[in-house]
Parts: sequence; C-alpha cells; structure tokens
Amino acid sequence: MPLSVCGEVLAPLELEYDDLAALPDQVGDISSEVPGREGGGVRLRAVLARAGLKPNATHVTCESSDGKFSASVLLSAVRDAIVAYRLGDAPLPDAKGGPVRFFIPEAAACASDEIDQCANVKFLGRLRVTRGAGDDTRPTNSEEHAELHEH
Repeated sequence: MPLSVCGEVLAPLELEYDDLAALPDQVGDISSEVPGREGGGVRLRAVLARAGLKPNATHVTCESSDGKFSASVLLSAVRDAIVAYRLGDAPLPDAKGGPVRFFIPEAAACASDEIDQCANVKFLGRLRVTRGAGDDTRPTNSEEHAELHEH
C-alpha cells in the first residue's frame, strides 16, 4: 500500500517502498532515536521536500491507512520525524505498525503535549499537509488513552 502525500503540496505523491528507499536523509536504525523501536526509514523533511510545500503550509496530519486515527502536528516541530518503512531489507511488517509508520524522536508522553507519543501513527497511509491544524483523533483524556492502547 503506498503512502500518499497530499494537501498543501506542490506535487501530490504516492510513495511505494522503493520510492521511500530512494529518498535522501535515510535513517538506518531508528532505535538510536526512538529507543525500543526497530527498523529503518527516511526523515519526514525528505518526503516533504520531494512533494514541495506551499507557502501557507503549517501542519501535517498523519492518517492511518484505515482512516480511523489521525494526529495533526506543527510541521516546524516534526521535520526530523521518521517515516519508517523497512525492517532490514524488507517492508516493515504489520506486527510493527507497517508497512509505514510515523515516529517522532523524543516525543512527550501521550496526552501531555502536542508532540506526544500518540502522534507516532501506526499503519500510516496518508500525510496531509494543511494550513492550520487538521483532523486529530488522538485521545484527550486518560480513559480515551487507555481504550486506544487496548486495541
């Protein structure tokens, strides 16, 4: 399943494994920046550079491939984020949140800041660049947070 990049971009994209692997700014081992996680990926800034940002772009909304979860965060705060797409030389497996997953190094604990661990979106299907915040379905209280992590 390709990763879609759309919204306030100059050239909307559909990126497959080989497309992501061909981008500059690769991260060989994400565990050095996101402890306890495995795999490799590419920096968000390289993906966005390939699409080209319109001048009014302020946020990126990371949407799961099933459309049930999204997190909208300031672009300026997540340019160093990692779009993980591989484990070794193979696509990131579903069991690890693949085939594409979004990771923010040094994210705060869930429900404690705008850039939190709940913005590390599993099963990433779309990066929607927006002017202003986009759709955000992250938990807003401890009960919602507990329910999200039960699934």
